Amino acid sequence: MTEQPLNGFLANPKHSEKEDLNQYWYSAHTIDVMRQEVEDNATRAAFLSTPSVFFSLKNKELKKNSVLFDLDEQWSNLKNFLRYDFNQPVDIPAELHHTFDCVVIDPPFITREVWEKFTETSNLLLAPGGKILASTIQENAGMMKELLNVDPTVFFPSIPHLVYQYCFYTNYSSERLSEKNPEIPDDD
Repeated sequence: MTEQPLNGFLANPKHSEKEDLNQYWYSAHTIDVMRQEVEDNATRAAFLSTPSVFFSLKNKELKKNSVLFDLDEQWSNLKNFLRYDFNQPVDIPAELHHTFDCVVIDPPFITREVWEKFTETSNLLLAPGGKILASTIQENAGMMKELLNVDPTVFFPSIPHLVYQYCFYTNYSSERLSEKNPEIPDDD
């Protein structure tokens, strides 16, 4: 694999992972793949607990139309930031309901209880026919199918400081996500 250019989000010392918020950033390559997916499939995206992808968007119009939903208030000065606590999954302004054609989801926890809450939020935000890109462990595949009607992809994200392997799930076909991530060893 060729060396990826430095990701601006990852390079910013203000954006270090916060253990108390259970933050683990994707690798620069994984962020770039996710960014491309969103830019190819969305005109307005909701980023649920995925600031690294939101801040890496290159499409300025898409970024302007999108919203970052996150508990970390370091971004609260941004116009398109909404403080989001998954424990209040429907505490979303009515004007945002069903207005996003893509939702990107990476909860801080992998439990069913947490995913049920993120599902509530996703269903509230997503417009009919909208696309979902979600990230959790492979063992959650059945639950993810049940809750969001998403399927695992061949491309696995690289999350350098996380001890277990995650998988992407989508409700749409993607040529990009149907290829293996060269960052992930074949034994995973």
